[in-house]
Amino acid sequence: MALNGGGTDLVVVNGPSRLTGTVHVSGAKNSVLKLMTAALLAEGRSTISNVPDIQDVWIMADLLRRLGCGVVYDDVRATVAIDVPEQLHYQADYDLVRAMRASISVLGPLIARCRIAEVALPGGDAIGSRGLDMHRSGLERMGAKITIDHGYLRARVPGELYGARHNLDFPSVGATENLMMAATLATGTTVIENAAREPEITDIAHMLLSMGARIEGIGTGTLTIDGVDRLEPTVHQVVPDRIVAGTWAFAAAVTGGTIDIQDANHGHLGVVLDKLTQAGCLIDVHSNGFTITGPERPHPINVSTLPYPGFPTDLQPFVVALNSIASGSGMVTENVFEARWGFTAELARLGAIVRLDGHHALVSGIRRLSGAPVVASDIRAGAALVIAAMVADGVTEVTGVGHIDRGYEGFVEQLQTLGGGIERKPVGGEWDPAV
Repeated sequence: MALNGGGTDLVVVNGPSRLTGTVHVSGAKNSVLKLMTAALLAEGRSTISNVPDIQDVWIMADLLRRLGCGVVYDDVRATVAIDVPEQLHYQADYDLVRAMRASISVLGPLIARCRIAEVALPGGDAIGSRGLDMHRSGLERMGAKITIDHGYLRARVPGELYGARHNLDFPSVGATENLMMAATLATGTTVIENAAREPEITDIAHMLLSMGARIEGIGTGTLTIDGVDRLEPTVHQVVPDRIVAGTWAFAAAVTGGTIDIQDANHGHLGVVLDKLTQAGCLIDVHSNGFTITGPERPHPINVSTLPYPGFPTDLQPFVVALNSIASGSGMVTENVFEARWGFTAELARLGAIVRLDGHHALVSGIRRLSGAPVVASDIRAGAALVIAAMVADGVTEVTGVGHIDRGYEGFVEQLQTLGGGIERKPVGGEWDPAV
């Protein structure tokens, strides 16, 4: 996969389409990026499998190379091998960090290994603030001295990195990850109360266990980590991407098609599948995933996003897309990222009726959307706009598809396999509407 080009491409959808067929879900984006940074905790070669071929993996690979690692991605075997040196560089530069918020997850491992870290303040999706206060205060409680200046978070441990008790104000995924990883090599015991419980957190914890870490309470809101002197490199398989699986589930629900979603863990999507059942979908769970059939027209659903095991914020845009063509009105409440409503203005260009009030959106369904030019502002918004375009009359052009590349492997190609009238082309190129 190439790093360049996605930002100048566009996706052209000729709707409407009913999506039918089989898709395979790769490893979780929100897990693999942090697993790659966890490899920094042990000198030697760690190998991660079931790695998705997405833009963010390549950005993280480049960042790890800047830190002194050798990184080899095998797209045939879907593995990434990370060779970690005895002496790491400790500065994560702005040109890469600004492209991906997950880059902040190098902070905990660098502090644990090097006792020093300089990480540019992250960029990424335009979906709202993700403050670093809990990262900073937690690491300071463990003995780090942290300043923020000239766009960098600079951390040093003048003495010893030691265990501490943390009670997070919010079950932050990023803060839980950084504190857990730093704690594995700290002196003494660390307790993280109100820890995030996402499957991706559990995945990272299991990789750390295989490296020799001592962690209890995995999967619960209280993690207890007893620091060890040294961790060893390991081999680990990434959990399936529940957000990608959920995306395909909504694609079936919105278009009224039938999609067999393979290599997925339905147990990670409990509340999501319940809501899709309320929308009128038929769901058949099998040993390797699940099959979902959408109704002729979905019922509206009311959703409030919450930390896991609640409804994931990353699937909120797909709920808005579904409600926009549902047989009634549905209320969507965003409790995680305050600026995630930006894409609704683009969805309105397709004819959607969305009324915003603070962190609530009342979406009134209409029978058919209509094609128009739209812009993707983040990973999930871009994918949701493409799914909405699948049930719009006429042609929809979606620009900003580089965002989609950051989270989905072969998104356009899989939609084509499912029968979608869609093509990717360079901006300024020609498109055959018969495709």
